[in-house]
Amino acid sequence: MISGEYKEKIRTVEELAEIIGQPPRKRKVIMCHGTFDVVHPGHVRHLIYAKQQADILVASLTTDDYIEKAHFRPFVPEALRAMNLAALHAVDYVLIDRNRTPLENLQILKPDYFAKGYEYTEGGLHPKTAEEKAVLDAYGGEIIFTPGDVVYSSSKLIEESPPNLAVDKVLSLFDAEGLTFDDLRRTLEDMGRFEVHVVGDTIVDTLTETTMIGGQSKTPTISVRNESQHHFVGGAGIVAKHLRAAGAKVSFTTLLGDDQWKEFVLDDLEAAGVEVNAIVDHSRPTTHKNAIVCENTRLLKIDTVDNRVITGSIFERFSQAVEATKGDAIVFADFRHGIFNHDTIPTLAAAIPSGLFKVADSQVASRWGNITEFQNFDLITPNEREARFALGDQDSVIRPLARRLFEASNCRNLILKLGRRGLLCYRSRNDLDDLRSFFALDSFAERVVDAVGAGDALLAYATLSHLAGGNPVIAAVLGAMAAAAECEVNGNVPISPEDVRQRIQRLQAQANFQLIADERDKDGQSASRGA
Repeated sequence: MISGEYKEKIRTVEELAEIIGQPPRKRKVIMCHGTFDVVHPGHVRHLIYAKQQADILVASLTTDDYIEKAHFRPFVPEALRAMNLAALHAVDYVLIDRNRTPLENLQILKPDYFAKGYEYTEGGLHPKTAEEKAVLDAYGGEIIFTPGDVVYSSSKLIEESPPNLAVDKVLSLFDAEGLTFDDLRRTLEDMGRFEVHVVGDTIVDTLTETTMIGGQSKTPTISVRNESQHHFVGGAGIVAKHLRAAGAKVSFTTLLGDDQWKEFVLDDLEAAGVEVNAIVDHSRPTTHKNAIVCENTRLLKIDTVDNRVITGSIFERFSQAVEATKGDAIVFADFRHGIFNHDTIPTLAAAIPSGLFKVADSQVASRWGNITEFQNFDLITPNEREARFALGDQDSVIRPLARRLFEASNCRNLILKLGRRGLLCYRSRNDLDDLRSFFALDSFAERVVDAVGAGDALLAYATLSHLAGGNPVIAAVLGAMAAAAECEVNGNVPISPEDVRQRIQRLQAQANFQLIADERDKDGQSASRGA
């Protein structure tokens, strides 16, 4: 993805130390350091001014792991930030600083000058700048403050108008992992050979479409006309349907009441090709949620639920079903409607046969639940709210929050769903401080019609992707594509491989267009130098 010309500028600290040598030097070296999340005119002026003060400009940027200054930062991954700086004519070398501060690299490189923005002089010398000055003073270097005639904020620019980097982030990941779009297609085609057992709460979702009549004259009551109703199998049931639609052989163990909705669920899942092990509790209803919708606005939800925890013979039947699981993977789809809680989860998890790929998703919504109760699973897929709920943490920015959840759950792979912000993923590495241990993806949704159920589609496709190839990047990309496809239809309906295949095609077309444009820019630069 990064052309050779630009990549030559991106160096390690050891390589730079050999290239520039130690002081005193014939050619003076100046170093700048920052996040450079979105390179804006303020950054460019800063870098140009710094270049004018010396012969060689080294632009140092903070590694992704230590950017914690704002909620969803960095917005641009470090490989792309490094490329952005390398593409600037004024910059001679780019260094990705693997430390929390630039102090260690200042000691190694010993630049003649260290350039800081003018804002660091306001109100006296900042304590961090004082530490940097002490390092420079020790070998005879100097700090230079660049003029601050115009002040820009990367955070403000990102919040007001975030750039669309979905394609760039995928290409950057593919470049680092040695992957191609054909790897996505091969993984998609390979999903049909696996067998998955889903265990979880079934929900029947009803959309009651209405039109506005008006309000009552004597009471603040909204009056609507009932136009139509549409029923969908949701909860763990739609997870099973997504898996089946993707080609897997699927068995499903769930809890139902003895009512009309039981028959609806059984008929629907049979038509979808899902083998159902329905455990019927005659003392409770099948979970049913009726959303009253008026002109695309959800006015009200009417839930018929009984969230008592399963006990006695019902619980024993679930334990036996888990223990009898055959195939390749088991998915615990927890919607907190009676099957899973802090007492049942350890026993059900212990009943899972060895060798199965273990997946858990705990969608707590307005109920109590904790994804960290699913310990030592191969994949968990909570959203941000569920992560904060589980950790009791409403303050941490996203990446440290994800890392804490990853460690607390002892999982092998974490996909943290961030809604319109996309995904943040952690995966098992020998060293969690290894920058390859986590990565981010932007959402692929082009127009959101109904976001309900997107996480279920992601869960299904990510699970089968892990089984098919074991690559967490491919699993996250295909899962995100399935989620995007689900967002663009009304109601919770199964996503087919063809839906995902079309998205691969569109993303590849966008990537090819971008790469052609990059090549044209490079050819133009070469011609200009030749002239």
